[in-house]
Amino acid sequence: MVILIKILQVVAALSLLVLVHEFGHFVFARLFKIRVEKFYLFFDPWFSLFKFKPKGSDTEYGIGWLPLGGYCKISGMIDESMDKEALKEEPKPWEFRSKPAWQRFFVMFGGVFFNFILAILIYSATLFTWGEEYLKNEDAIYGVQCNELAREIGFKNGDKIISVDGQPVEKFQDIQIDIARNQAGSVKVLRDGAEVTININPNYIPAILNTPGMFTLRVPFEILSIPDSSLNANAGLMPGDRVSEVDSQKVFIVQDIQEILKQHKSDTVNCVINRGGVMIPKKLLVDTAGRIGVYLNTDIHKFFKVTKVNYSLLEAIPSGISKTVSTLTNYVKELGLIFSPKTEAYKSVGSFIAIGSIFPNSWEWDIFWNITAWLSIMLAVINLIPIPALDGGHILFLFYEIITGRKPSDKFLEIAQVIGMLILLAIMFLAFGNDIARLFK
Repeated sequence: MVILIKILQVVAALSLLVLVHEFGHFVFARLFKIRVEKFYLFFDPWFSLFKFKPKGSDTEYGIGWLPLGGYCKISGMIDESMDKEALKEEPKPWEFRSKPAWQRFFVMFGGVFFNFILAILIYSATLFTWGEEYLKNEDAIYGVQCNELAREIGFKNGDKIISVDGQPVEKFQDIQIDIARNQAGSVKVLRDGAEVTININPNYIPAILNTPGMFTLRVPFEILSIPDSSLNANAGLMPGDRVSEVDSQKVFIVQDIQEILKQHKSDTVNCVINRGGVMIPKKLLVDTAGRIGVYLNTDIHKFFKVTKVNYSLLEAIPSGISKTVSTLTNYVKELGLIFSPKTEAYKSVGSFIAIGSIFPNSWEWDIFWNITAWLSIMLAVINLIPIPALDGGHILFLFYEIITGRKPSDKFLEIAQVIGMLILLAIMFLAFGNDIARLFK
């Protein structure tokens, strides 16, 4: 059921993005009186699930059976359809190739432009509807819990991140991505009341990019409930109890206590429980996995000051624009890492499988729309890469034509289209290969 929900979310999000992108091309084509032969959601090799051509219209609308995107077939344009026969005839007034370069530019840029507009609309709508909630880095009062990579670099459990390359990190969740995205050389932390600078060897950047969870939140050990099946069901524990001492060590953080309990597997351990300020000694049983058989309170609102911002409609729109711009800027930085072999960021390139993994296991509309907005920006930026077969490739040739006054020949554009499609095919193989490799890790 979880897989089905994820698949539905991926299909719904990508279908919307493709429709909007292709509609951008469609709108500008029709604006300049260029004929659009087909407007399809999904691809339709051999047959389509649905098609309809309004009376008096030159455009056939339809839904294909292959759910890998969609397309807008514009007359007189060299695209993925590779319709060479139509190009052998003299250009018609309603064809793409007969229009001036500036009009063809807007037709090609229309898809990307509409994706950016969609991102602004979605972000504005989500901010207005749900607001924004996040944990400020400065409010992570117990510091970070480090994984093995973070400790190897020089971080320690309990460090409080002050800045990355001299720039403060506003949101706790952005610490690792800021280090990776900016290929940071140093991080300043507060450790035992003193500021410490951790210098990051550039050789660690690939590992930082490909090792999620370098930093997690350190939280107090508070009991939420004790199941009847617990080996400590009769130990007198109560919901709300907090552990403050284990094995004569003053500890209260979940991760620290878990490490101590692992040393007492299948044994007993002496603890001190803080119950509303009253300290109660307890001897607790530890199972073979190093657990005492309780459910923990994981609601971060209980332990931290979580920032919640609500927006009026007039506030949501500029904030939506700002969020789109910042997301765009950050994604361009991340894309730059992929084209830098030394970062090994190409290993993080993923396909539909990777996209599906970022959606939640249940349908939560606020998360769905925020991911969709991010994907809309991603689709727009990727389409601007100057590779033939992408919008960016067509735009590059149009810039050449505008600057030099010479139009590339149809034969050149045909060859460029084929090369571009081969490059995209290679990227798809890389993406699927990475996803399959991650499945077997």
